[in-house]
Amino acid sequence: MPTDFLTGLECSACHQRQTPDRLHNLCPHCQKPLLARYDLERAAQTLRLGDMAGRPASMWRYREVMPARRPLSLGEGWTPLLPVRDYPHLLVKDEALNPTGSFKARGLSAAVSMAVELGAKGLVIPSAGNAAGAMSAYAAQAGLPAHVFMPADVPAPFRIECEVLGATVTLVDGLITDCGARARAAAQEHGWFDVSTLKEPYRVEGKKTLGYELFEQLGRLPDVVIYPTGGGTGMVGMWKAFQEMEAMGWIDGRRPRMVSVQSTGCAPIVRAFEQGDQHAAMWEGARTVADGLRVPAAVGDFLILQAVRESSGTAVAIADADLLQGARTLSRLSGTFAAPEGGACMAAYLKLRNSGWLRDGEQVVLFNTGTGLKYHHAFA
Repeated sequence: MPTDFLTGLECSACHQRQTPDRLHNLCPHCQKPLLARYDLERAAQTLRLGDMAGRPASMWRYREVMPARRPLSLGEGWTPLLPVRDYPHLLVKDEALNPTGSFKARGLSAAVSMAVELGAKGLVIPSAGNAAGAMSAYAAQAGLPAHVFMPADVPAPFRIECEVLGATVTLVDGLITDCGARARAAAQEHGWFDVSTLKEPYRVEGKKTLGYELFEQLGRLPDVVIYPTGGGTGMVGMWKAFQEMEAMGWIDGRRPRMVSVQSTGCAPIVRAFEQGDQHAAMWEGARTVADGLRVPAAVGDFLILQAVRESSGTAVAIADADLLQGARTLSRLSGTFAAPEGGACMAAYLKLRNSGWLRDGEQVVLFNTGTGLKYHHAFA
């Protein structure tokens, strides 16, 4: 069962409440994402910034604002902030050091933990790669059947990782949205629980720990956060973390300016931001070497856009050639082998710096969301 601090689930759109004592996907009233709510007044009595010594060096150190009573953990979270040589006010949050080599371990640790506690008999996920590997790992730890639907052109390391971890992999001719349709149908037919991005309440809880860690590691929030956006769970999660931190008295109302980064070959959030839209229309013909950014439609699009706009942030699209060069630059200047998605953030940083949108002396954190080892083909 969930922790005593978890008080319920609230729809991000219509605000209808659901009880947290059973499995949920989207809001039954409006089919929008459900978000976990906590007794933050009580949580603040023990979750205090100056009293974190002795807690595990993982995302579960923030247990009062996490949902699972018995978490499945492979050591995810508490990843380092690394300096980027030649840019004294820039840091990279290196999520490649998570289990399975990406930030997806955070969300799937929380989601699979809760699925197990609430009685799921099998899991299913559509994925372009890293999320499937993370789900497969935690399902293996739990001894739960795992089923993955991947685009047929997914790089081999992602498919092999899932298969070695014991998942059943189905390759689909099409994009992640096509995989999502197949996964939903399989979930209904077989009774598996769907852990798609923002289509269950707890992946975002794992991702929000990025925000808590930024504050604890820096001693304050940075001025700017640059984040690669496919499904956008990390952007939504960090924005949620900042709201919780303010409610518990950790921070005031000031927020980092949030920058959403996509590829020019798949940029629905950037287009919606530039056009002033509240939702992002489907991107036709999505193509990019950064598989994590090849998401033509995001169920949490309005939440991503809300975080960007309310923070006075922006959205940037980067061409594949530039994001690959950005990955090489970031790797040479930080010592981490950056994935193309991290390279997109580095390219966006340089673009915003050159345009003057980033001001001299501002503290900037960008995210390398995974290891470049799984993308070796892109750098050959």
